[in-house]
Amino acid sequence: MANSMVVAVSSLFVLSVLFSNGDAASPNDVVSTICPKTRNPSFCSDVLKSAGTSDLKELATFTLNLAHDKAAESRALAQSLASKAADPKLNDRYATCAELYDNAADGIEDGKKYLGEGDYNGVNIKASAAMTEAGDCLDSFTQPPEDPSALPGNGKAVEDICSIILVIANLLIGSV
Repeated sequence: MANSMVVAVSSLFVLSVLFSNGDAASPNDVVSTICPKTRNPSFCSDVLKSAGTSDLKELATFTLNLAHDKAAESRALAQSLASKAADPKLNDRYATCAELYDNAADGIEDGKKYLGEGDYNGVNIKASAAMTEAGDCLDSFTQPPEDPSALPGNGKAVEDICSIILVIANLLIGSV
């Protein structure tokens, strides 16, 4: 009985350190907790190791900023491609993608606001919506003509970053 009590207390201590708002957990602990739950664990690992923190709120801010930048970059690329596309189908798809990435960037901005307010469900909802917007753009290119640009890679990155945000938001929800 004493051994099981020690194990239970030790486990609670480790969990509290891992999910505390301080920097007590190492970045590797956080990566090993978050990344296996994402769509692209190796991408997640690279992203979170570059964040330089293990604080969940700081990681949420970092990944929200990263997702916003990638969505804005994708929007600009889609707008540029639309203005140059000779094929009317590609032109329409690029124009639609520009709108979708604009919506994604706006949603991510809202997610930042929700994070600041401690509304982690709101962060989750906005990240999920941004992920859907990026996915809708990607889905529009499943039929010919093929997209020869970097837009699909950008869209996948937005989805992958949003996947990280979803896991972090869920961990923050669980820590309240």
